[in-house]
Amino acid sequence: MTSTFPNISISTERLGLRPLDEDDVPALAEMMNDEQIGAWTPVPQPYTEQLAHRWISQRSPAERIAGRGLDLAVTEFLTQRLVGIVQLTHTDWHVRATEMSYIIAPWARGEGYASEAALATAHWLFGDQRFERVELRTAADNTAAQQVAQKIGCISEGVLRNACMVRHRADDGSWTDVRSDYIVWSLLPEDLEGADEQLADSPGFTSYADWN
Repeated sequence: MTSTFPNISISTERLGLRPLDEDDVPALAEMMNDEQIGAWTPVPQPYTEQLAHRWISQRSPAERIAGRGLDLAVTEFLTQRLVGIVQLTHTDWHVRATEMSYIIAPWARGEGYASEAALATAHWLFGDQRFERVELRTAADNTAAQQVAQKIGCISEGVLRNACMVRHRADDGSWTDVRSDYIVWSLLPEDLEGADEQLADSPGFTSYADWN
């Protein structure tokens, strides 16, 4: 029998993580049209509200029910504004392992939101869901994603050569696919202690013991 992730909500001092909702459609579409997200993710460009609605109403529930993964909207706790997405994919319930990725809206970058959301998700996976491994893959030139991986305690395991496609935007607005390497990172339960200590001094960060 296939296992599935529950529909859950996770709270930190600054953020709420919850299932995507149809009210997120406009903010999700706006976020996905950002040039950095276009460069580092395979989402279609331009990204329409129709595509956002299809993701929220069809693709996301189907992935969860099939046991393949989970999409969590990341929102500011006080304003409920959509900060970004944490996504779990390629889940193996026998090995208790999953792949994590994260996307942050342009206006919310530089606040430590990606690290806080990813770390909260990892704690939930290792605690409530009894997972034993979280894997991240970052394009070789995506230094922002790599910094998040390091902040939450991930260990770099190596390079998958020519394993992904990134996109460059030309002056005329068109996108060109460019082959790149993947850096593979892993996070195990024992890796979290150091990450908690490192982030404890970050603005707005609170220890996991205070999270829901």
